Amino acid sequence: MKMKRAVPFAMSALLISGAAIPTAAFAEEGTPTENVQTQPDFVKFTGTIEKVETRENSTHYYVKEGEQEGYLVVTKDTLVFDNTGKKAELKKGDKVTGYTDGDKPMIMIYPPQYSPDVVILETEEPGSVAIGKFNEDLLNDSLSLKLHVSDKTELSSVSGKKVTADDLHGKDLVVFYTITTRSIPAQTTPEKIVVLDEVASDDAETPDQGTVTNPAIDKIIEADHYEVDGVKMVPLRLIAEELGYKVSSTGKGAIVSKGALSFTITRGEKSYGYNKSLRYFEVAPALLAPSKTYVPATLIDELMEAGS
Repeated sequence: MKMKRAVPFAMSALLISGAAIPTAAFAEEGTPTENVQTQPDFVKFTGTIEKVETRENSTHYYVKEGEQEGYLVVTKDTLVFDNTGKKAELKKGDKVTGYTDGDKPMIMIYPPQYSPDVVILETEEPGSVAIGKFNEDLLNDSLSLKLHVSDKTELSSVSGKKVTADDLHGKDLVVFYTITTRSIPAQTTPEKIVVLDEVASDDAETPDQGTVTNPAIDKIIEADHYEVDGVKMVPLRLIAEELGYKVSSTGKGAIVSKGALSFTITRGEKSYGYNKSLRYFEVAPALLAPSKTYVPATLIDELMEAGS
């Protein structure tokens, strides 16, 4: 019997077309502002980094704010700035906001995982950030901010292509600014603008649930798997031995080894050992059938890659 539980990934995020952090004074307090509903371009997730997990090709930042929690999966391609536009490095305790292109595929797990295009680190320095699409008049989709580009505005693009003010129209932008007018819409002359001209590219890295391609392994998985919190769980011993690994029971899990390679798996724990390093599962291994430990399918990819 398969166990399956669907958890909406968006329960801890706000959908936006453009947002500012920290809060910018678009109008005087108490002044009514126009509330325009638009099709969201980006998923926004804000919180404080409580845990950092370094993996092979990415760093997973566990972010929480109140009852909302999730992971920001940051790779070498993720843009990371502070709210003044300077490149930044993230650490535990930082207050951050991740912005993920709304068209990017996301896996249905909880806590949710986001592969943000941009992460903004909040600092005590003055500075606000708006992220989203700006039209031909350089007005954002929510009609709350209009840009006036000057000779002093620093312009760049993700692709590295040289851009001018004429190249900004109708594009997804990251806008850094400090001062706005008190009009509706607010108007500003940004200090820096980055064109997101490679958002949602075909080769963008997103979390996956395993890409096993070995026919014998595929046959085992097809006949014997469970789904827990949206993650496919597969039998560890059957597959590891098929791949030529030795599987030694520890009573609470197993040690999977081949030559100098060693994986230490413990049921009920998301962390697992790979040689002398520590890695993490999305879902903890579990005894889902009598005398059979099941693990996320992503581990099988690791076994195949490491043992090849």
